[in-house]
Formats: sequence, structure tokens, C-alpha cells
Amino acid sequence: MRSSSFSKIGAVCVLLALSACATPPNHINNVCAVFDQNDGWFDNWQSAAERTQQKYGIPVPVLMATVRKESGFKSNARPPRTKLLGFIPWKHVSTATGFSQALDGTWSQYQRETGNWAARRTKFADAVDFVGWYHSKTADTYGVARNDTYNLYLAYYLGWTAYGRGNRGDAGVQGYARATEKMSRDYAQQLSECGN
Repeated sequence: MRSSSFSKIGAVCVLLALSACATPPNHINNVCAVFDQNDGWFDNWQSAAERTQQKYGIPVPVLMATVRKESGFKSNARPPRTKLLGFIPWKHVSTATGFSQALDGTWSQYQRETGNWAARRTKFADAVDFVGWYHSKTADTYGVARNDTYNLYLAYYLGWTAYGRGNRGDAGVQGYARATEKMSRDYAQQLSECGN
């Protein structure tokens, strides 16, 4: 009897620990707080972002601002569902999902080109690597500077085809890109003060 109650307590502890990891950070506008909250045993977000920066040359603030804008650091983020007959939840409006809100087709291209077949959009390290890969391809293809958050985000939001045709979105999309650019600047300032 005692050993079964201990195993039940152990199982509850494991479930609580796992659910805590799925909880998005509380202070998403402060990158130091995001890293502090998620610098844990399961996944070190700061190390993942720094590895991605080294791999693709996209600065950590740009990577983190993109993830912040796309999902608010929610691993299970999804676009809204359409309604059948006006009230029954139906299909999602797109296949975007996870931290990076990557679409199915683009995620498959990323897996194919990187050989990272086990990558999951709900895992931060994979999602931030995807963002770095995407921004790096934008920089290489369209000559966008790797620290130009505004244009990198426009290409991310609109897709390469639209961006390559000169589409820069409407005022709303450009507002998203400006907000992401500002967040990147804020994150860069915060990172310079982390741990002080």
C-alpha cells in the first residue's frame, strides 16, 4: 500500500513538472524574464536561441521578438477555428501551429532542408531554429540584413512568394512588423542588462 501511494505521488509530481514546462512565461515583454522562467531542466530557451544565432547569424533579439509576436511563447498556439453553421467549431483558418506558427508546408520544407525530421513545432528549440532558418533564407534570397527585424518579419508573415513580388502588406501587417521591430530593440536592451 505504501509503495503504491508513493508511486502515485511520484506520478503526480512528474505530471505537474511537465505541465509547468508547457506554461508560457508570465512576462513576455521582458526577454530576461522569459529566459529566467524557462531556463530549466527540460529545455534551456536561452541556449537554444544562442545556438540558433550562431548557426544562422540572426540575432537573439530578432528571433525572440518573432516568436513573441507569433505565439506569445505558447507552445500550443493555433489560429482561430472557423464556425460551421455560425456556431459549431470547425477547421482552423490555417495550418500554423506552435511557437513559430509555421505552416505545414513550410515546416516540411524546413525538415527536408535541415534533415531535422524529429523537429516539433511545439518544442521551443526546434521552433526557434525554424525561425532562424527562415530569416536566414530571407536574408540570403532577398538581401535583407540579418538584423533588419522589420523586413525579416514582413517576409515571415507574408511568405517568400508575396514578399519576393514586392508585397509589403497592408497597414495592419506593417504595424505588426513595426511592433516586432520595437520588441527586438527592447529585447536587445534588456539582454545587455540581464543578470546585472
